[in-house]
Amino acid sequence: MRHTLGKSLMGVIVGMAIMLTFTPTAQAVINGLTGTRIQINGTTRVRFDLETRDGYISTPDGGSIYVWGYAPKGSPVETQYPGPTLLLQQGDEVTVTLTNALPAAAGNVSLLFPGHTVVASGGAQGDLTQEAVSPPPGGMPMAVTHTFTATEPGTYTYYSGTETGFQTDMGLMGAMVVYPTTPNQAYSHASSAYDYEYLFLLSEMDLALHQEAETLCYGQIDTTNFFPVYWFINGRSAPDTMAMAGVPWLPNQPYNCMPRMVPGSKMLMRFVGAGRDCHPFHHHGNNAWAIARNGRLLTSDPTDPTKGADLAESDFTQATCPGDTIDAIFEWTGKGLGWDVYGHQHDLDNDPTGNFPGPEDVDHNDNGTMDIVPSAVGEYLPDHGKPFPVNLPEGKELAFGGMYSGSPYLGTPGALPPGEGGMNRFGGFTYMWHSHNEKEMTSNDLFPGGMMTMGVVDPPGTPIPTTTMP
Repeated sequence: MRHTLGKSLMGVIVGMAIMLTFTPTAQAVINGLTGTRIQINGTTRVRFDLETRDGYISTPDGGSIYVWGYAPKGSPVETQYPGPTLLLQQGDEVTVTLTNALPAAAGNVSLLFPGHTVVASGGAQGDLTQEAVSPPPGGMPMAVTHTFTATEPGTYTYYSGTETGFQTDMGLMGAMVVYPTTPNQAYSHASSAYDYEYLFLLSEMDLALHQEAETLCYGQIDTTNFFPVYWFINGRSAPDTMAMAGVPWLPNQPYNCMPRMVPGSKMLMRFVGAGRDCHPFHHHGNNAWAIARNGRLLTSDPTDPTKGADLAESDFTQATCPGDTIDAIFEWTGKGLGWDVYGHQHDLDNDPTGNFPGPEDVDHNDNGTMDIVPSAVGEYLPDHGKPFPVNLPEGKELAFGGMYSGSPYLGTPGALPPGEGGMNRFGGFTYMWHSHNEKEMTSNDLFPGGMMTMGVVDPPGTPIPTTTMP
């Protein structure tokens, strides 16, 4: 098995700290391919050319793991894990051509697109799939062409239909997003409106299976003893999940996941169960409303456009199972914390003349408390002006996490000792978002790692880019 040079966890964290401090706005976009797009008689036709390749991915414990992946044809990288996220518009007529560039001993591969009516041609006919054949030495590959129309908006997955349990674990899977004609709505209804969106493609990996595949011992691989020891979000384990997309030290793992938002906004979380196991993904800070599953709005009547997601489910964990997708809306205002998260002070001095309330006293949110300053955008108004409920100890008596801003108030960084903090320059509130199967927060038994990232609530006005289809 090939190994990379010893990349310590501390080195990754230091590099991540530098990246987050100076380039925070690079975190917020669902990265992917929009394909080659042409207009013919008012219809948009989109083409993607993919090929299956083998290569290696890196893990934050210093490992290098042999994988297979779907990669854009002509791409300079050896492979990609997971496959490219395909970004489509509702109504697109889509063509995806798959060529098999894996070693001949790996056998055939294929593509399935759940939720779509697909016509496949070329290659060889498998049991349920049209397969791209591994070429013999010196021979020409047999490509398969898949065509379908993206009729329904939503979040979808795609994966190999050939020896699915084995080939998806090897890395032959990816995500697909179909955007409706209505901007900033996932399903053309107000109940699916959002300000920011992020992808959470969840997968796991059995190291022993990959080691056997690396030696081309395909006839000896037993997939019934499946025992994963690595877990991923968008193809990375923590803390690599929080590094920027496309960093050069992860050439075959281009996608990151570090969700950011501002109070009062709506975040659309697009979950994809891309592996063989179910993963209960927990988002600290608030419940989220699951508004859709498998690319279909959770509605009591799909024929009634006024219903919207009237069957949406509120939960603190999204139970994402193999092959399933979930769309969930997350909001945060500070409700329930019990203090003014911005540090707005209420009027304690009254008026020296005894005239209270005086002309300088204003009850900005009509809660009976005279306030010095107005409330912030997205603030939970009943807590406006409420003081922080405890006295913080002096700095020398505190232990500082890398994401602590030095202050309990949003957007008001405080003093930090030299060398402490530094990863939260806007003074946001940071929550750990992770799998609720605790072993999945490790990388081959090393913590922290695995299926984990940070969700950040930044103060109003923070430059977080939104994601739109080109």
